[in-house]
Amino acid sequence: MKAAGFDVIGLGAGEPDFDTPDNIKRPPSRRSSGARRNTPPSTAFPNSSRRSARSSRAERSRLQAGGSHGRQRRQARALQRAAGDARSGDEVVIPAPYWVSYPDIVLLAGAEPVVVDTKLEDGFKLTPAALEKAITPKTKWFIFNSPSNPTGSAYTRAEIKALTDVLLRHERVWVLSDDIYEHLVYDGFEFSTPAQVEPKLKDRTLTLNGVSKAYSMTGWRIGYAGGPAELIKAIGKLQSQSTSNPCSISQWAAVEALRGPQDFLADWVKAFQERRDLVVSMLNEADGITCATPEGAFYVYPSCAGTIGKKTPKGDVINNDEDFATLLLQEEGVAVVHGEAFGLSPFFRISYATGLEALREACTRIQRFCASLS
Repeated sequence: MKAAGFDVIGLGAGEPDFDTPDNIKRPPSRRSSGARRNTPPSTAFPNSSRRSARSSRAERSRLQAGGSHGRQRRQARALQRAAGDARSGDEVVIPAPYWVSYPDIVLLAGAEPVVVDTKLEDGFKLTPAALEKAITPKTKWFIFNSPSNPTGSAYTRAEIKALTDVLLRHERVWVLSDDIYEHLVYDGFEFSTPAQVEPKLKDRTLTLNGVSKAYSMTGWRIGYAGGPAELIKAIGKLQSQSTSNPCSISQWAAVEALRGPQDFLADWVKAFQERRDLVVSMLNEADGITCATPEGAFYVYPSCAGTIGKKTPKGDVINNDEDFATLLLQEEGVAVVHGEAFGLSPFFRISYATGLEALREACTRIQRFCASLS
């Protein structure tokens, strides 16, 4: 539509609009003469796990070509092997809404995703009772993401402890914690991760993180994982025969990101929070829309339940959230992602990783679109 000359405001991209800090972009040759050569295949770069993987030992850390690489098929098979012999019918518990890749990764590994719906009134957070009910003798993994994509919801330390108490009773269940939005939290929220909250789970927890979101380095493609040595070894063995090491230049840029000045983060978080507050306020003024205030990331996940069954002035009926997103794009030129893609309807995701004026205009268009429905 943009190529055809339409005025479209895209709110679908899951990447920060800020530029990568200058100290990170500095040519790697100034930091390391070896940046032009291969590094040892898939081993962790110096101090890569200082922040989130909670382990400084190389044998418990693994470097990947982006956070998504750490969750794809080769890693998924390694996870199965390290946690025990893979068997058809193994189950993985995934709270919904979820990042779109999670169920497919499970399927590619030969296991079955067990999707557990969360509720808007619970802040899109899985309750201990729901987790307990979802675990069966076939359960092998629990996938945890906080702050969440697509909702932005983040679990408090107490909420995580309630979930880990359940997991302690099920010794065969491993935990995959996706911490990629660790630094993007608001209103003084304190980030926590399962292996930190419950050290007894450390030997069956894989923690994933990366520099893409907090440091605006999506194109640099660096992620990392921390976990039990035998699991990391299995991941590394497969990775060394597939992609080998991530780009060495990106590795050294990531070292600078993790070791260098962090003061810019406060400014970015402040800007994101201002955008979040604007979007939440304006969406809640739109007819038929209900939007919760998330604790982190840069997404909101509003309900469009109040628009279902209504018609546009042209007579098109909104039967579901995909119709809502499609007609919003056609009528007002605002691109959002429908909730069915994330496993929970009727909702839609907005990324507020764009400028305030674009967000204000987009929300004005959404209000106008909703007001036109009958």
